[in-house]
Amino acid sequence: MAFVVTQACVDVKDKSCIQVCPADCLFEGGRMMYINQDLCINCGACEAVCPTQAIRFDEELDGDESMFVQVNEQFFEGLDIARGGRKMGLIEHDAEFVAQLPST
Repeated sequence: MAFVVTQACVDVKDKSCIQVCPADCLFEGGRMMYINQDLCINCGACEAVCPTQAIRFDEELDGDESMFVQVNEQFFEGLDIARGGRKMGLIEHDAEFVAQLPST
């Protein structure tokens, strides 16, 4: 069980989630935020402040949204994330699915 950032975050990146996360597990990609499941403590603080309701509990994802579990995982493949999201800052990279979405 984990929290996941979904498509509602693409090209929005409000970033209020980063400020409230005690585990520093949210990372800013080029077009959206991503949650690192290895760092997340499932507290739900990020979900409560997301203005677009893009952050959802993985077991509550329906239909096409369920693919965002893998989208969040793919973002971190091959990245050296020795530091948390606030310390890393913007990472000019996105998961392939997000990178290929048309701009909104």
